[in-house]
Amino acid sequence: MSNTITLCFVPTATSQWRTARRSKNLVSNQFRNSEVLITKHSSFRDQLYIEKHAQKLKQFKHTLRNVSEDSLKGLNFIDDVQRLNIDYHFREEIEEFLDRQYVISSSHGEYGCNLSEVALCFRLLRQHGYNVPADVFDKFIDVEGKFNRELGEDIKGMMALHEASHLSIPGEDILDEAGQFSSQVLNQKLPYLDHNQGRLVRNTLQHPFHKSFAMFMARKFSVDLNERTNGLQEVAKVDFKLVQSIHQDELNQISKWWRDLGAKELKFARDEPLTWYMLSMGCLTDPSLSEERVELTKSISFIYTIDDIFDIYGTLDELNLFTEAVNRWDIDAIEHLPDYMKICFKALYDLTNQISYKVYQKHGWNPIDSLRKTWANMCNAFLVEAKWVASGKLPKADEYLKNGIMSSSAQIMLVHSFFLLGQDITKERVQILDRNPSIISSPATLLRLWDDLAGSNSKDEKEKEYDGSYVKYYMMENEGCSLERARKHVMSMISHEWKCLNQNYLLENQFPATFITTSLNFSRMLPLVFYHNEKQRLPDLEEFVQLLLGDSF
Repeated sequence: MSNTITLCFVPTATSQWRTARRSKNLVSNQFRNSEVLITKHSSFRDQLYIEKHAQKLKQFKHTLRNVSEDSLKGLNFIDDVQRLNIDYHFREEIEEFLDRQYVISSSHGEYGCNLSEVALCFRLLRQHGYNVPADVFDKFIDVEGKFNRELGEDIKGMMALHEASHLSIPGEDILDEAGQFSSQVLNQKLPYLDHNQGRLVRNTLQHPFHKSFAMFMARKFSVDLNERTNGLQEVAKVDFKLVQSIHQDELNQISKWWRDLGAKELKFARDEPLTWYMLSMGCLTDPSLSEERVELTKSISFIYTIDDIFDIYGTLDELNLFTEAVNRWDIDAIEHLPDYMKICFKALYDLTNQISYKVYQKHGWNPIDSLRKTWANMCNAFLVEAKWVASGKLPKADEYLKNGIMSSSAQIMLVHSFFLLGQDITKERVQILDRNPSIISSPATLLRLWDDLAGSNSKDEKEKEYDGSYVKYYMMENEGCSLERARKHVMSMISHEWKCLNQNYLLENQFPATFITTSLNFSRMLPLVFYHNEKQRLPDLEEFVQLLLGDSF
């Protein structure tokens, strides 16, 4: 019913429409058994490795603290550690450096000597929440209001400009122009570049850093490092192994929890702990957030279980009763439900109360009201979709999208993440959170649009016929609209939602940086999850699974 992110596909003998909904394979079945991927990396917990690693990190921290006289060197260093996904070790040093850089640059109105330096400085400062004005690029604009064509000969500058353009907020025309100009130039130059430079340009065009998943891109970036890194790559390799062992331990915890719960109570539910864990690992990337990832994964498992109840098992009358029970959040309200629904609601009720109690113990706030509302909102949206199917009614595109934002499950994942992170929880902030602000609704919209965009490219004719889709409804409402035009329209909507996300941490600052990062990471996961190749497989995601849980760096 919903287009929740689905990493594994288990065929079910059910209606043709429902089978089509389940056919959105997001990881091949070779990853069904998570234990297959658990390899022996316990040696990287050895104290000697940890001590050597800590010593090298200390040396590099010292390096960053002592480059204030060379702003470009410091900017390049920060860019490198970000791309290698080890920047979490350097938070204080990065903040101190960028604070100095911002004060100096803003006071003098000068952010660099050339295009590549200005674009890099602009991007790094904006990524860390400094509201650098887009007019820093004015000096590269000609009398016609366009970027000087001569800049196109500077490939490094074009790549940096393209990266910077993805940090735009609504209304920044100059950054829209920057993105179009740099993209056009780089695509034109690409056939004439050597192999190494061509690879760099392709990565920039296909995976701009701000919208890409650093955890996945780190290995791709490592092959392009040069002598300036002076050992950073080796630090990243050891760090990767240490973090990988943490993820493997967490996945084992989840697998054991699910065996204990699912085997006894939720026998009808899908057995896909890797599927659920991948999502929490993608949202909460800091290695220190181990307990938070495990708890979030438990909640994610119920998204899939309830999704199956609405898609496969429940009649419309039963779904009405189940939705009413979730809205009431009352154990006594399940009396008239079929047994499998009673079991599911009781398990969800117990888990949500357990998580709420842990948050209260750790952070002094009981989030039960906010958490139960997210489950109610999702079930209400699922029920709307069930009624559309039962009645044969086709919703308007905007109506479908508005409901799809709630049925996407993003609200559940992000609201749970907010309370599990536990930073700066206040009554005012919780009230904002309960109203589904853009820091949540934008990722939810992105999920829905990426999913429907992937579905519109499917070669499965049954799926195209039966599956609800914003692309489909938009074409129906706009007579003569081609699939290409509809897809282009959706991509423009995706671009707009990213601008809204950028605006959240540049201007609004309603939530702590850790939660904003979680929202961004959720959004960065989506292209990885929904990019299909010509064989309808997900090569990037399959590589990501093997990389993080099985393969070497």
